[in-house]
Amino acid sequence: MVEALKIPAHQPTSLGVMLKEEFLNPLGITQGELAKAMCVGRKTVNELCGGRRRASAETALLLAKVLRTTPEFWLNLQFINDMWLAKHNEVLAEKLQHAQPLVAA
Repeated sequence: MVEALKIPAHQPTSLGVMLKEEFLNPLGITQGELAKAMCVGRKTVNELCGGRRRASAETALLLAKVLRTTPEFWLNLQFINDMWLAKHNEVLAEKLQHAQPLVAA
């Protein structure tokens, strides 16, 4: 049985912060070096680090390969952040108040 990921009460570490503070900085890797290793443009890595780009399955596979992690690590991090942001979105909260179930429980 698969366990559900727990969404923390406080805002989780973003993928960009994790990438910069736990991988690039400690390992002395520049964004340009990471981009080259991933065979993507430097802009892609810069947008990931700056939180302006989400991690796709393709990005997760590339990050996992070059940083010796797992793609699930990056996708779970992205998912947890997406869910936290959605749960704290006032516009979505209003929509959820008015949403009506279409199937019985």
